[in-house]
Parts: sequence; structure tokens; C-alpha cells
Amino acid sequence: MNHILAIDQGTTSSRSIIFDAGLRVVASAQEEFPQHYPQSGWVEHDPSDLWATVAGTARAAIEKAGISADSIAAIGITNQRETVLIWDRATGEPIHRAIVWQDRRTADTCDALRAAGHEPMITARTGLLLDPYFSGTKIKWLLDHIPGARDRAAKGELAFGTVDTFLIWKLTGGRVHATDATNAARTLIYNIAKNEWDAEICALLDIPMALLPEVKDCAANYGVTRPDLFGRAIPILGVAGDQQAATVGQACFAPGMMKSTYGTGCFALLNTGTDMVPSKNRLLTTIAYRLNGQTTYALEGSIFIAGAVVQWLRDGLKIIREAKETQPLADQADPTQDVVLVPAFTGLGAPYWRPECRGAVFGLTRNSGPAELAKAALESVGYQTRDLLEAMRSDWGAAADGVLRVDGGMTASDWAMQFLSDILGAPVDRPVVTETTALGAAYLAGLQAGLCPAPAEFAKQWALQHRFTPAMDEATRQAKYARWQRAVQATMSA
Repeated sequence: MNHILAIDQGTTSSRSIIFDAGLRVVASAQEEFPQHYPQSGWVEHDPSDLWATVAGTARAAIEKAGISADSIAAIGITNQRETVLIWDRATGEPIHRAIVWQDRRTADTCDALRAAGHEPMITARTGLLLDPYFSGTKIKWLLDHIPGARDRAAKGELAFGTVDTFLIWKLTGGRVHATDATNAARTLIYNIAKNEWDAEICALLDIPMALLPEVKDCAANYGVTRPDLFGRAIPILGVAGDQQAATVGQACFAPGMMKSTYGTGCFALLNTGTDMVPSKNRLLTTIAYRLNGQTTYALEGSIFIAGAVVQWLRDGLKIIREAKETQPLADQADPTQDVVLVPAFTGLGAPYWRPECRGAVFGLTRNSGPAELAKAALESVGYQTRDLLEAMRSDWGAAADGVLRVDGGMTASDWAMQFLSDILGAPVDRPVVTETTALGAAYLAGLQAGLCPAPAEFAKQWALQHRFTPAMDEATRQAKYARWQRAVQATMSA
């Protein structure tokens, strides 16, 4: 048994990758699934789509690899975080569609809790802010709006989970109701200092604790799959939320190391070691990973729209057919135009946390066209990343001034990564393996299975594909960033 199956359940697709014992990709399969938008600002997934695409891609990856389930030592799971599901423990049937992390329906609830003075207590215990992004108010919404749900939850008839928990439940045939510390840390109801569910916050949100899963280390025993799924029972030995899995996959094990992942959104994490660093700049204090009962913390900044801005160019404006067209289009842009796009399509994330904001474009002229919009879209990702790193630098100090390791689909764009380095004024390192989220999940499972080395040894295997270094002069860098900051302020004032 010298292979690992990594399941990467994301916001727009599910992917399964077979790794060998050396953590090299052997085969993969991916499948997109529909997004549901019942109202403005609401985003949902059909739980049956999540499960069907995970099971389907896992079987397809095994088949493509030309191996049997007997060759798979372990399964690692990584997932979109904060997305909420509640289901019947007896039947496994969800009581509603999954409410996705991007969903903003609980903004008023968050405002009311903030107005009542609860945010300082919640932030001190969870490291999070009162925002619809996190799971807690989504759980409350479901219990408030599905008839009988709260009573059934109190009786222990229902189970809550983020996507990892739902998949573990399905894979094990309902035998295991568990999550890992990194996913629990994103729910708004988990005390990250004590590493336990917070009874007072649960009571505040009227969430029965009987609803909640057991919380385990990232590398731990999460049970075995139903034998009929893949031909034999395979142990599930690694779990981490997608951004924490990418942090592991990027081998950011030393305090001060930073990574930024560019998928639908962008998420930057700075390892702060065993110290919980409270943010003065509205970043999040969160769990980077928990191994052997030892918790490593991080500062995190979350941008809601990164790769999704390219999808908007493709699906909304229809000015490109494929993501790769943005780079040559941006090269054609008129250098004398200063078009700025603030992609607040679902609100502004860190460090602003303004869920009510919506996107805006500034600096348009009669000659502005697809090329200028493509350039502005790519630049918006760099600007937002700088917002995060400026805040991290303030919270953590000079150690955050170093190299930024990047991963995710958008890092394939040399143009975007060069601009990122330029606007940060810092080196940007793109590794050989850019899909580090799945790699991190595979490593955690392999570590627990005894196939993979300890973190220090694993870190030595990290390989650089390309380093981007700043080529923009300081005056231009600061002028462009100042223009971005004015655009953001105008967007928030609109």
C-alpha cells in the first residue's frame, strides 16, 4: 500500500488525486458542479452534488492510476471551509442545501450581535470577526428557518458539519461524525485557545451542542470507508481546511513563513508558531494545523474574489473564453490608462470586512475596453494581497517582509505573479507543485500512515519552480497602490 488518495472538495469543483509514496501525482480527476443563487447575496450547493462529484472523481482517479484500492494506504481530505450542512443522523438526508462560505444572508444577524457588544468576546475566543463568512450564523439561520430543526438538534437527531465532516460521514457510512481543528476553527463557535467548542457562544447563537462533531488533529484516525465504495475499506487519516492544507503543502512550518493561495478567493496565511497573535488590523487569528496535540497558529487574511474575477470576465462580460487569455489581453492594455477594478462582488473581505459593498470600476475612458478591464482584474488580486500583507506586517513585525510562497490555479499567470511581486516589492516564489492544497491533505494522511517523513524532512522536499522579483520602481509602486486605496475608500462610501 504505497499510494495516497487526496480528496479536494472545492467551491466550484471536486477533485481527487492519487499520489505515490514520494508525493508525486500519479493520476487525477476533476468535476465541476452547479452553484445555486436563490436570492441576491445567497450562495448554496446541493449536498448530493458534493458527494456525487467526490465519489465519482475518487473512483475515476483510482481507475486512471491503474491501481486497485488495495494499493491505497490512506485518504486525505481537504475542503472549502465555513460552508454549512445539517443532516438527519438516522437517514443521512440533509435538511437544506449547503450554505456556502460566500453567502451573505446572515449579515443582519452579525450586525445585531456586533451592536449588542458581543464581537470582542467572540474574537478573543475564536480569533474571528462577526461576519456572514463564518459558519456559526449560518447554523443559526438553518435552525431558525427549518421547521422543527432546533428541537431535533437538541434531541441529538441532527448532525452539523462543514464539508469535511459531511464527506467523512458519507464515506464511513454514518459511523464517524468528526472534523479537524482547522475546520472547527472557522465556525465562530470553537475556542482556539482551549481547543474545544465554546458553550457560551453556542448558547448566544442558540446552537445545541449535541449537533456538533468531535474535533481531532489534522493527522488522525477518522475511520474507514464503506468497503463497497472503492472495493475495500480505506482508512481516512488526514483532514484540513483548504487554506491550512495549502500551508502544509507549502511547508510553511516555521514562524514567519507566509503563503497565499489563489483559487476562487485568495487566502494568505502567516505562521505565528505557538503564539496566538491578536490582530489590530482586522485579520483573523486561526489554527494553521494541529499535530500530535500541538497547535500551531496563524494570522490569516481572506479575499473573497481572486480567480473568480477572471471567471467574471469569462462568464459575465464574455470578453474571454479561457482564463489563459487574460495574460495576452493585459499585455495589450493602454499603459496611459489607470483603470482600477474593486471586485467586491460579494463584499470586501480582510482587512475591511464590509459585506454590504459591491464591485466598482474607476478610471474608465472612452478608449477603455476588454484589455484594460483584463489588466485591472489581474491587478486587483495583487492590490488585495498587498492589503493583507500590510496588515500582517503591522501585526507581526519585520518577519512578515520576506518571501511569499504562492499556489493555486491563478499562479499559472506569469503576468499576475510578476505584478504581485512588483506591487508587494518582495519576492514571490511559485513552487513546482502549485496545487498544494491536495498535496497538504495527502501529506497529512501519509504522515499518519507512516509513509511520509516528519515536517522538517518534508520541508526539504519543497521545490521552487520560479521566483518573481520586483521590477517596478518605488515611486510607481506607491502611486499605483495609493490609487487602489482611493478606489477602495470610494467603493466603501458608495
